[in-house]
Amino acid sequence: MICYPMGPMKNIILIGSSGHANVILEALISNTSYRVLGFTDSTKGRGVTRFGLNILGKIEELPDLIKHNEIHGGIVAIGDNWTRGTIVRQVNELAPDFEWINAIHPSAHLARNVSLGRGIVIMAGASIGPTSEIRDHCSIATNASLDHDSIMDTFSSLHPGVITGGNVRIGAFSAICLGANLIHGITIGRETVIGAGSTVLGDVPDNSIAYGTPARVIRRRASADAYL
Repeated sequence: MICYPMGPMKNIILIGSSGHANVILEALISNTSYRVLGFTDSTKGRGVTRFGLNILGKIEELPDLIKHNEIHGGIVAIGDNWTRGTIVRQVNELAPDFEWINAIHPSAHLARNVSLGRGIVIMAGASIGPTSEIRDHCSIATNASLDHDSIMDTFSSLHPGVITGGNVRIGAFSAICLGANLIHGITIGRETVIGAGSTVLGDVPDNSIAYGTPARVIRRRASADAYL
């Protein structure tokens, strides 16, 4: 069971209940603004317990759950960028007034003049450099670093241990996988995947898979191709 401090807190819900949801829950536990009531998950039954909280119902039931539980908003707890985008669109259609909140672990470091969108996850030990911009529904994992003046477009992700130089641009829905390094000033196109442990020394085009040291484009990919 998860215990929260007494006082006025906004009820929120996590959409998805995988291991990624567990990490997001960890980021939210110490946040005194929100009380996590549970999860929605269309693949598991109502009442199933996950990480000390119950699955309250399916995504399709969200309007009723909001009404009966006074839910203020929540966040999509799904690691795959394309799937996260699909779920966000579904929720926006079901519940247009649903408030997307940010889950930022207290150990993350955000420098001055960082611009944040909505529905963002920033996990433990992450570091965001000054004057960087993180747009809606991005995910920055444990110990990842986004250096100064960089931009992450919507639904993109940095996986654990990623390091970028400054002035980096990461396109929408792109994933930078475990431990990859991106040098200063490069652009990663949209819907592109950079493989684990890669060192990226130059721009990478849209809809590509690139990996290696130095990273090279290995093949093209479709928008919804699995990569996790």
